[in-house]
This record gives sequence, structure tokens and C-alpha cells, in this order.
Amino acid sequence: MPSAMTRPTPTPAADADRLSGHRTLRGLANKEVKAAVAETGSGPAVVFLHGLVGLNDHWDEVVQRTRAAARCVMLELPLLDLEGDDCSIHGATELTVRFLDQHLRQPAVLVGNSFGGHVATKIALERPDLCRGLVLAGASGLIEKSMVSDIQIRPSREWLQRKIGELFFDQSKMNPADVERAFQQLSLRGRARAMVKLSRSARRNHLGDQISAITTPTLLIWGRQDIVTPPEAADEFKAKIRDSRLVWFDQCGHAPMIECPQAFAHALTGFVGELEARSLAN
Repeated sequence: MPSAMTRPTPTPAADADRLSGHRTLRGLANKEVKAAVAETGSGPAVVFLHGLVGLNDHWDEVVQRTRAAARCVMLELPLLDLEGDDCSIHGATELTVRFLDQHLRQPAVLVGNSFGGHVATKIALERPDLCRGLVLAGASGLIEKSMVSDIQIRPSREWLQRKIGELFFDQSKMNPADVERAFQQLSLRGRARAMVKLSRSARRNHLGDQISAITTPTLLIWGRQDIVTPPEAADEFKAKIRDSRLVWFDQCGHAPMIECPQAFAHALTGFVGELEARSLAN
């Protein structure tokens, strides 16, 4: 869910792969959607999916610590610019599936935060052939306190400051630019409406009756102080996904990749290594 106003200058990487740049996708609305893709590292494919107002940049610290062990691919969909049927949890899922089918062309570990975790969960259910591992961090789909429950069509900076602050246990880790960028984006009526539409679509798409059908190995990474997707959501995911384990981060809220990037990367690389060991054993 968090967002940033400015992007840091990308770190040059000799092994940055062919996917970096923009990719044009067509989803449910059959309109061209340009997604930003950033890739680095080598090894098993790991695809990172951001939250509702997120950016690829929010994965940077985790990716820098993971790239030695995995081919890290960050996919940034322009969620607030989506229209028609694309502007829904189903539309975002279909766009992600088409990216995986058309451009990645191999099963990947899907890592999703918040709305991105919901998308990853739906792919594990609907296209398990594309998903060799699932990492959910504060994923929606079961229990969620919506960020937009009391949104105005043109939200104030004060409202955004409060709402974005709710994502963090330690609000000193909140980038002030997050608030400014969100304010600039949501001052545009169409983007504010898209945010409300996407959030409501996700809330209506409750996956409680389907989660138990997931057979993909799953790692759950959750902040104990997450008030958006609270700890009971993590417990329910753990209880319903048979091949899953849950890692708690203390003093951490809804964006563990930002608040605890080193611990997140450690858990992720360990999980990817376990999947590789399983593959070799079989």
C-alpha cells in the first residue's frame, strides 16, 4: 500500500536482465496497460507484487539482499490508471497472469504485499502452474481493515498522513514523500475513484472458502502490529493452507518489506533455498 513520490536512481547491475523497462499487457478490458518491470539477480525466479498504491521501489532493500540467490523481478501495475474490468482484483490478477505467461515464461515464487498478496493468492488458486511458491506479507483476501473506508473523493494531506501512518508500527520509517505522492495522485478524481473501486473489489472477493485448495508451498510473513490485515488474518491463512508456515516480525506493521527488510530477505532466501532443495530431491 505505501507509495513514494520520487524514485531513487537505479543501481547499475551487470546481470540486470531483459525484462527491465516497460511491458505492454492487455487484460480483461482489452486495452493496453503499460507495466513497469525491474529485474536483477540470477537463480530461481521470484516475482514481487506491490500493494494498492505501491511501487517497485518498496521492494528495493529486500531485492538487494535477495538478488545473489534469486532472479528478482518486480512488477509494477499502474493500478490507479486502470479502467473498466481491469480496475478490479480480477482485472489486476489477469494482467499479472498475462505478464507471467507472456514475459516470464516459467513458474515463479510470487511475493505479494497487501493487494499484491491477494493477487498472488488468486494466481495460486487459479493458475498453480505459474506459481512454484507463495510468499504473503499482510495479504488481503481474508480479513482487512480497508485504507479507504472513509476516503473523500479528494482526500486531504492530513487524512493521508493518518492513513499511511497506520501502515507502520514505527512511523519514523514512513517516508514523508509517500504522503505527498499519494496526495498528488488522489487529488485527481479518476485515481481516487479507482482506488475506492479496487479496494471494494478486493473486499468483495473474500477467499475464505477457497484458501484450503492451495497446494503451493507458502511462507507467511506478518507484522504482529499490523492493524490493516491483523494477526488473525495470518492465523487463518496458516490454518487453511496445508503446506505453509508463518514467520512473525515483532514491532512491525503492514509493510514488513519496508520496516524489516533484512529479516524479510533472510526469510525469503531461506524459503527459496528450501524450494530448490525439494526440487532436487524430487
